[in-house]
Amino acid sequence: MFQLFNLSLKANGFPMKEATTEFEKILTISDADYENYIDLKRKEIVEYHLKNNKSYKEFVGKSEIENWNELPIMTKKEFQKPLSERLSSRFTIKNVYVNKTSGSSGDPFIFAKDKFCHALTWANIINRFGWFGINFNSSKQARFYGIPLDFIGNKKERLKDVLKNSYRFTIFDLSDEILEKVLLKFQNKKFDYINGYTSSIVLFAKFLQKRNIVLTSVCPTLKCCVVTSEMLFEEDKLLMEKQFGVPIINEYGASELDLIAFQNPNDEWQVNSETLFVEILDENDTVLPNGKEGRIVITSLYNKAHPFIRYDLGDVGILDEKSTFKKPILKKLIGRTNDIAILPSGKKSPGLTFYYVTKSIIEDDGNVKEFVIKQTKIDTFEVEYVSENALNESQILTIEKAITTYLESGLTFTFTRKEKLQRSKSGKLKQFVSMMK
Repeated sequence: MFQLFNLSLKANGFPMKEATTEFEKILTISDADYENYIDLKRKEIVEYHLKNNKSYKEFVGKSEIENWNELPIMTKKEFQKPLSERLSSRFTIKNVYVNKTSGSSGDPFIFAKDKFCHALTWANIINRFGWFGINFNSSKQARFYGIPLDFIGNKKERLKDVLKNSYRFTIFDLSDEILEKVLLKFQNKKFDYINGYTSSIVLFAKFLQKRNIVLTSVCPTLKCCVVTSEMLFEEDKLLMEKQFGVPIINEYGASELDLIAFQNPNDEWQVNSETLFVEILDENDTVLPNGKEGRIVITSLYNKAHPFIRYDLGDVGILDEKSTFKKPILKKLIGRTNDIAILPSGKKSPGLTFYYVTKSIIEDDGNVKEFVIKQTKIDTFEVEYVSENALNESQILTIEKAITTYLESGLTFTFTRKEKLQRSKSGKLKQFVSMMK
């Protein structure tokens, strides 16, 4: 088949041949030698930026570092200045890959990667999808993503869809009427895989469940489903596996970095150790042992255009105790550091705790399609939900009792039924929002 996807990367100046060769070379490094590989690449990237990046040298405050743990932690606030001031010498906006983060953490910024680094990102993505028999040049993608509504932005994304051999479904309206049309597309097109935002794909699975349809019965070419950008709950994963009839793969990434973790065929959330170095730190910036919960801090080992060294992504997670330098495993992704609920007792709880507790109860009868929780005051929370029927008093009392059991008493909840929930401009659904200053 015509290699349209590969040609599009090459046409944009990304040296895919060299990057693929380098990536495959990294894959051959033995377990015994992998710690040395990581140490070498960390040292090289730090020395490079201390020598060639004025902004990073000023941030570190010295021109040489002897101990890795001496390096300060970078946050998104460090990047709230013009990109031209953050680029390393020899790099300009014209000879790098430039993009913008979604701003889901509240601090959007423009970033850059040198073209070899970005080509390595694609080599990694191609490798991971290949685990499940997906080839970007030939495999047809059913894409559940947002899309810019302005004319130019919309046409650019549509062109990318053509190059990626994908068909994009709108996710801003996922009513049953629209999902009927989505199902019809699956009947008429030979899709190889589904890719997109978790919440949107879950809604499609619930629609199929209501109609007692397994997707592979109408689209037998389907091989897998990759969900990204939002939390994947175990119950949702089981539902999708049942209704789609294919493996559900959990992807975790950041546009400014790379693919961070990708579920492998052994159902492990395998961390990218080829181009990234991932650490879990406590609130004092001390490295935590595997198995302990903390802030996810990541170093991009190959980005020479723009430093991401010990970069606090804003997420909280746990690395599995069985992790090695070559094969780290992400045991759990808990949520974002800014999604913390502060309760009247002073207790701090991840906002997703409310979501987990509430979800397990209100979805028992399949009535509630989706919901979000907002903290409006220290003791007050609003639950907005989409359902066929309003929650009854018994259900509400059950939810309040469960929250008291798992968290604390004295919290006030209001429940508002909506026709649809408000999503971000990109189409993502934020499951917990704290409106506390």
